[in-house]
Amino acid sequence: MLRLRLCVRGAVQGVGFRWFARETAHRLGVAGWVRNCADGSVEIAVGGDDERVEQFASAIARGPSHASVAEVSRDPLGGAEDLARPFEIRR
Repeated sequence: MLRLRLCVRGAVQGVGFRWFARETAHRLGVAGWVRNCADGSVEIAVGGDDERVEQFASAIARGPSHASVAEVSRDPLGGAEDLARPFEIRR
């Protein structure tokens, strides 16, 4: 089970990015959440089968068609944080 915290930078707010992340997570069956941050980035916590989490991270690096992803940082996510199932958008 792989658990990651992703921080996505670029033109990623106001372009359907959170919806894209949620729909991609549902399709792949991974748990977690996505939210906009005050600095204009998008933060994601995701966990699940290693291969599916990697597929999710690859999709996030591409983003939806109206987004422009400049950078995605990846950090391991500790086991203390509960991840929502199904994957949810947080405000």
